[in-house]
Amino acid sequence: MKSIYQKLILLLGVAGVVSSCSEAQREKVFHTTKTPITRLTPTSIEFPQSYVADVQAIQFVEVKPKVEGFVQQILVDEGEKVQKGQPLFRLSSEEYSVSVKEAQANYKQSEAELQMAEYEAERIERLVKKNILSKIRLDQVMTQKEVARMKVEQAKSQLQRAQTNYSYTTVTSPFDGYIDRIPYKVGSLVTPESLLTTVSDVSEIFAYYKVNESEYLKFKRAQLRGEQLPEMNNIELILPDGSVYPHKGRVETVEGDFERGTGSIAFRVRFPNPDGLLKHGVTGKVRMMTKMSDVYLVPQKSTFEIQDFTYVYVVDKEGIVKVRSFQPLQRYEKFYITEDLEPDTYIVYEGIQSVKDGMEIHPDTIGFQQIMQGITLDKDSLNQ
Repeated sequence: MKSIYQKLILLLGVAGVVSSCSEAQREKVFHTTKTPITRLTPTSIEFPQSYVADVQAIQFVEVKPKVEGFVQQILVDEGEKVQKGQPLFRLSSEEYSVSVKEAQANYKQSEAELQMAEYEAERIERLVKKNILSKIRLDQVMTQKEVARMKVEQAKSQLQRAQTNYSYTTVTSPFDGYIDRIPYKVGSLVTPESLLTTVSDVSEIFAYYKVNESEYLKFKRAQLRGEQLPEMNNIELILPDGSVYPHKGRVETVEGDFERGTGSIAFRVRFPNPDGLLKHGVTGKVRMMTKMSDVYLVPQKSTFEIQDFTYVYVVDKEGIVKVRSFQPLQRYEKFYITEDLEPDTYIVYEGIQSVKDGMEIHPDTIGFQQIMQGITLDKDSLNQ
C-alpha cells in the first residue's frame, strides 16, 4: 500500500513539472513572437450609404363604380396612358335613363302645381282685399302655395340625383396617368365594391426608405440648426438591374411616427420621371453620400463579438493587452466606423485568437496606410 502511494505522489510531481515546463515554454514562445498592432487616429470619411426603398407613384387611385350595373364597354387597355376625365368604362344605363325621365316628369308636374297654387293665391288675395272672402281663406292658399314650392325643390333634388347616377354609368379617369390591370370584362356585373382598375400618376415618383433613431436625430438636429445637408438633395436611385437612375432626388418629408418593433422612421424622396421609366411598386435602393468627421476606422479582423457587443484588444505603452468594447456606427468595406475610441489608440491588428486580457505582448506596429493599401472602396459595399 505504501508503495502505491509513493508512485502516485511521484506521478503527480512529474505531471506538475511537465505542466510547469509547458507553461514556461508557451510564455517563452509568446514573448518572443511579435504581435501586429496598429494605431487608430480620428479621420473624416465620405462614403455612400444605401437603403432599401419602397417606390410609389405620386398618385395611385383605385377606380370603382359608384353604381351597380353590367359592364357594357371597356374603352381603354391595360398599360394605356389616359387623361383626366377620359371615359374608361361604360355600364348598363337603361335603368338610370328611365329614372332620369321619371324624375324630369315629376319635376315638371310639381312646377305646374306650384304655378297653379301661385295663381290661386293671387286670386284669393284680391277677393280678401274686397272683403269678399275672409283672411283665413288667404292663409290656407298661401300654405298650399308653400307646400307646392317645397314639392318643386324635392322633385328638383330627385332629378339631380337621377342625373348624377346616370352620369356614374360612365367611369372616367380621376387624373392623368396609366391604367393597371382590368379584371372585369364586358358583361360582368359590378358593384360599388368592385375594383375596375387602378390609375397611377408616375410623372414623378416617391421613394420611401427607413432610418434608425440615431440617423433621424442627426437629420432633425441639423434641420433645427438651419443647416443644409447637401446629401439630402442629391440622392441616387439604384434600380433592380444595378443601374443608376439618371435623375437625382431630394428628401421632402419624414413620417410622423416611429415604427413599433423596429424603431425606424420613413423618409420620403421625390424623383422626377419624365420618360415614364419608373412604375408604381418597382423595387430599388436609395443611395446618398454621407460624411462623418472625427470617426475611427477599425479593421473587422481586429474585432470579436460576444452577445451583441463588439470588442477589440487595446495595447498600452507597456505592451499590456486589455479588452475594450465599442459601438459600431456603420460597417463599410472591411472596417467598422465608430466614435467610441480615443486618439492614438493602439489595437491588436492580427492574431487576436492568441491573446487574452492582461497579457503582455511584443508589438509589431503596422502603419494604418499600409492596411488601407489594396482595399478598393466599393459604393455598394455598405452593409446595413
